[in-house]
Formats: sequence, C-alpha cells, structure tokens
Amino acid sequence: MKVIECQHIKKSYRKIHALEDISFHIEDHKITGLIGRNGAGKTTLLKILAGFIKEDAGQVRVFSNKPFNNLCVSANSILIDDQMSFPDSYTLADILKTAPSFYSKWDAELAERLFNYFNLNPKQQHSKLSTGTRGTFNIIFGLATRCELTMFDEPTNGMDEAVRTDFYRALLKEYIAHPRTILISSHHLAEIEHLLEDILLIHKGKVVFHKSLDEVKEYAIGIQGHTEEVKKWTSQKEILHTKQLNDQLLYTVVKKDGPMHLEGVSTKSISASDVCMYVTSDSKGGIDDVFN
Repeated sequence: MKVIECQHIKKSYRKIHALEDISFHIEDHKITGLIGRNGAGKTTLLKILAGFIKEDAGQVRVFSNKPFNNLCVSANSILIDDQMSFPDSYTLADILKTAPSFYSKWDAELAERLFNYFNLNPKQQHSKLSTGTRGTFNIIFGLATRCELTMFDEPTNGMDEAVRTDFYRALLKEYIAHPRTILISSHHLAEIEHLLEDILLIHKGKVVFHKSLDEVKEYAIGIQGHTEEVKKWTSQKEILHTKQLNDQLLYTVVKKDGPMHLEGVSTKSISASDVCMYVTSDSKGGIDDVFN
C-alpha cells in the first residue's frame, strides 16, 4: 500500500522556491531517509505531509487523503521536530498522561521505560527544557504514539553521541517489533545509514533520486591512477567528483552506467553518504577548488 503519494509538488515562500517539482511515493512499513543539504526543502516537505501547511501546486496524498487539516491523517501520523509544542502549563508527566486521548495506539509502558532510561524529570515543563533534552522527550513521545506514519525532522540536533546512538537503537527495535512507515530527515546520512531501506535524496527543492540503500551504494565508483589513464577511462562517463592527488595521480568518481572492467587503474567503492554528497555538490572538486 502507498502511504505517501506526491506528484509535482511545488511550494514557495514569497519569491523563494522551497519545493519546485517533487514527485515520489513511499510504501508502507519501510524506513526511508529523507536526505539533503541544509535548505534542500526537507522540512517544508515534511510539514506538507503532516498537514501543517498546504502545497501551492501538485497533488499530495497520505493514506489516500489530502493531508492539510485532515483529521484522519492527523490521527495516524506524527511529525517530530524541534518546533513541537505543548501547553506551557503542562509538565512532561502531564503530556504523557494526556497523549492516549489523541493517539489510539499510545504505549504508556514504552513511554515510561524510555522516560526513566533517559532520566528525565517528570515535573519539568516542555517549554523550559534544553535543546537536547527537549529533543529526547520529543523522540520518546513520537515512538510511543506508534503512529502508522512517523516522521522525524533532524531529530538528534543538540544531542550528544551517546543519546543519539541510543535513539537509533530504540527506533530500530521499535520498528522491528511494531512495523510502521518511518520517514527520517537528515543531512548526516552516514549516521543513520544502518537504519534505512530507501533513500529519498532532494536538492534545491527537487528529487535527485529515490532508491534502495543497496542501489545507492552501487550508484558510483571511484577510479584512481595515473592522470592520463584515469581521464581515458572516464572521458565518456558522468563525473561526480574529481581530485588531483599529485602531479601524476588523479582520483575521479563517476556514475556507474553498467559493468566496468578497468585496467591500469585502481577502483574504490563509494559509500551512500559520499554518493549523496557528490551528487548534490555544485563543485566537482570540493573545497580544494577554492585554493587552486
């Protein structure tokens, strides 16, 4: 079943095009990484899917419904981000107590166990939490809702490494025990790669590709060797990245377009994280180009 369907979505803020032409669909019971650099349009897309804002053009369907101001979508989905807010007078304990009235699948036992594990203070008010602690509580809340569509927007901002590691492990355990559709946005793919089945890469408001993790890992190959040899092998290829290592050695990353049998050069596999970085870079040589 298609949980999310988007066709030619556009969204602008005054003269700034946040989303220009977004088309994709996501099946149920998958963990998909929404990957892109800062400003790529990830947050805008998630807010549209959550029904918080309305697209300017195109068609969006979540659970076959238009998400904007839709009670069915709101009851079965949640967006966890740093803008989540609750009544100022509510303590964390108050929030957890009232959650079951909004979320039919709320797991109070899970929420309590996570709450105690992360050593949160039930008497604290959500609005007065530090960035890291607020993020931790938001994640606990999001996991405990067990919504059919659970979306995380850069959920680990402000957290230390140990808490981030615990979150990723908790997310994976929850997904295995209670499968659902999870969409997690990040510009740090390497940190969440082990969680993902699919990668939806967007750049400057457009979809670059939507592929399985395995397909992304096979998207490109690195070629290193004598400059002339490398140039010979890559002359008819789409170059994603290139770096002159010294007077004689050149390293180039090219998009794979079929089996490659290379001689006289060495090859290197490219991580999914590096593929996404190279594909969305405006400069084929990276920061080194600034100093040449």
